[in-house]
Amino acid sequence: MNGAQIVVKCLQEQQVDTIFGYPGGMILPLYDALYDIDDINQILVTHEQNAAHAADGYARATGKVGVCIATSGPGATNLVTGIATAFMDSIPIVAITGQVDTSLAGRDSFQETDILDVTMPITKHNYKIKDPKTLAETIRKAFKLARSGRPGPVLIDIPRDILLNPAPFRAAEEEIKEHQEPDVDFKICVAEAAEVICKAKQPVVICGGGVISAGATREVLDFAEHFNLPIACTLMGIGGVPRSHENVLGFAGMHGRKAANNAIANADLIISLGSRFADRQTGNLDKYTANTKFIHIDIDPAEIDKNIASSIGLAGDMKKILSMLMVRERTQKLDKWWKKIDSWRSEYAYDYNVTRLTLPWAMNHVAKATSGKEFAFATDVGQHQMWCALHLRVEEPRTWFTSGGLGTMGFGLPAAMGAQCAYLAEGSKRRVVHIAGDGGIKMTGNEYYTIARLNLPIISIIVNNSSLGMIRQLQKVNYKERYIACELDYPMDYAAYARSFGIEADRVDTPEGFAESFLRAMTENKPHVIVMDIHRSFVEPMIKGGAKINEFVDFK
Repeated sequence: MNGAQIVVKCLQEQQVDTIFGYPGGMILPLYDALYDIDDINQILVTHEQNAAHAADGYARATGKVGVCIATSGPGATNLVTGIATAFMDSIPIVAITGQVDTSLAGRDSFQETDILDVTMPITKHNYKIKDPKTLAETIRKAFKLARSGRPGPVLIDIPRDILLNPAPFRAAEEEIKEHQEPDVDFKICVAEAAEVICKAKQPVVICGGGVISAGATREVLDFAEHFNLPIACTLMGIGGVPRSHENVLGFAGMHGRKAANNAIANADLIISLGSRFADRQTGNLDKYTANTKFIHIDIDPAEIDKNIASSIGLAGDMKKILSMLMVRERTQKLDKWWKKIDSWRSEYAYDYNVTRLTLPWAMNHVAKATSGKEFAFATDVGQHQMWCALHLRVEEPRTWFTSGGLGTMGFGLPAAMGAQCAYLAEGSKRRVVHIAGDGGIKMTGNEYYTIARLNLPIISIIVNNSSLGMIRQLQKVNYKERYIACELDYPMDYAAYARSFGIEADRVDTPEGFAESFLRAMTENKPHVIVMDIHRSFVEPMIKGGAKINEFVDFK
């Protein structure tokens, strides 16, 4: 068995059913080994960056490790943005790159790049195979590391001669998982946290992406119901709890709902579940932390006290920690606190009565049209991303895909493709609704080719406001409306662009037109593109840099 066959055998051991990649000379031995394999679907993308994003979308949709492959040199470096995106959002992927033969290493050979040094800061770990005897063991380690603890990307760089030459292979041994009881000090910390929760008069739970990674939706709801706690969601935490649940306030942060941001700003206790307190979430840190206690629960000990000095930090399995906390019973009611929160909900309820087509109206329509049906949502990055976070109503975990930490424009379409491939591999009828701006779609819109070729039933919505909307918004707020490099006034026919790939496409500019087009797309089990022509406007709410979480910009 040669090295490439061993890689395939290890992928089969890990129950990999789909990989995304692009061929090249140094990775061709692996493609050749895949030729006779029926149980692994290799998806040829149009660009290596999209392979990484697609593997990321696959992982977000399934909770399994996504896999992408690329050749050496430009193939490997083109993966970097996708790997960094997965790293920032704690998404488990394994990237396998080809490399020049070991005898040519270090000679500036054709398409040679030291991809280990390039990716070291954006991977949990990376490996270069130097001895064929370590190949199988290294691949198994990579998959285990990618999905264990705080998930993340791992890269394996394999020289071509190791893929071509014979190598030893031994089947994987079954792992024995050891159960560890929490130590005494940890139990004391949990007891202290429970006491603080019981005494808090205005507590708020923040649901982060770690809730989804931990599969802890039910435990978080039980916890919130047990102590009657309101829940706000980070951008990555959307879907971690159902938006329709009475305790859920929705999206919070720089563009968060006013009711959610007001609750956080007035809280005397914030209980963070799997969130890292990034700057877009907190606003001004000094103002965010003033007169507030914190309980920080996270799988990664490095996150505790990194951005906010927590009153109590609990690093470990979220499900176990929440069950330990619920041993206590709340001794006082929170009626006054909930009355405040409900008044904010009422005061800041969004008015969807419009006379022209807007994205908030459209996303509210999509939310109603897909309610109770099997759909998931993937966004690109920019204004539309924030409008989606505010106005879609995501009810289930692993049905919301967006680039949070890195903010990667172009992420949405290949991620939607990866997620749709994942659902099809599982035999699911769930469809992905993809939303992108006219800026981001120019970056990775070439992946419509793959979507059309595979007949993936993605509904893709392009929001065309002839601008880089978020850049324009930041220039209004921070740069005295000195608009530069943000207006895309040269016309482009996005519907014709989609049709050039063989995808049915509509161009709409009224609420009635959008509703009709979306209904038609829902009834057809094939890809469909809807181009929304809308006026330039600004995402509200918004907090300015350096402001408190509930100090909102006035755009009037």
